[in-house]
Amino acid sequence: MTDYQIPQVWEWDQANDDLAGNRPTAGARFDQSLPVGQGDLQIYSLGTPNGIKVAIMVQELLALGKISDQDYDLFKIKIGEGDQFGSDFVAINPNSKIPAMVDRSQTPALPIFESGSILLYLAEKYQALLPDDLTGRTQTLNWVFWQTGTGPYVGGGFGHFFHYAPTPQKYPIDRFTMETKRQLDLLDQWLGDHAYMVGENYTIADIMIWSWYGQLIKDDLYEGAAQFLAADTYKNLGTWADKIAARPAVQAALEMEYQEI
Repeated sequence: MTDYQIPQVWEWDQANDDLAGNRPTAGARFDQSLPVGQGDLQIYSLGTPNGIKVAIMVQELLALGKISDQDYDLFKIKIGEGDQFGSDFVAINPNSKIPAMVDRSQTPALPIFESGSILLYLAEKYQALLPDDLTGRTQTLNWVFWQTGTGPYVGGGFGHFFHYAPTPQKYPIDRFTMETKRQLDLLDQWLGDHAYMVGENYTIADIMIWSWYGQLIKDDLYEGAAQFLAADTYKNLGTWADKIAARPAVQAALEMEYQEI
């Protein structure tokens, strides 16, 4: 039970502004000059579940010989300090979320935002980790878009109320735990019959999904969440998660250094 009464018109509690930095308005909050390196790919990110996807993709492209260390620059966007609300970052991503990237090999320079869009762009640009046949490509994108649609339930839903909310609240925790476990069960069943998300092929779908769900069940996102979710019961998902985590490119991505802006 709660004493909260829904008002006729909702008003923002400014006291919360210092907690997350988000507001009910979009747009730049201050002038900003982001650094620009020498590479074609200018990446502005952080090692969050969404941000790490791009770092993994870069390392996989390096391992495949598709790019070199000179082809990209990786800059740290400190979301806890509000870097994502600066004018230069907002010009790249009007949604003020990491990761964001600019491809300077295009004329004019091309901004790309949203992790799924960035991974798809890089996969197509360098012809890597995305099947070129219609069936394989479609199956890969099915799972890429599945993750972009379901991820907010895990992060903004389960993760927020389990880990970040100032007080524990039974209803939202129950609601989002149920949905998170449904998703884990779905993945576990699917991976019982597939080596990777798309059969025998490691693709951008594996990168997208591992960054959230692989790290979640290994307790690398929210302390205590793996036990709370009984993650060890998802055997197929755990085997897959360990396999992805063991990839040299994934290990290298987790250790990548971000340049200060």
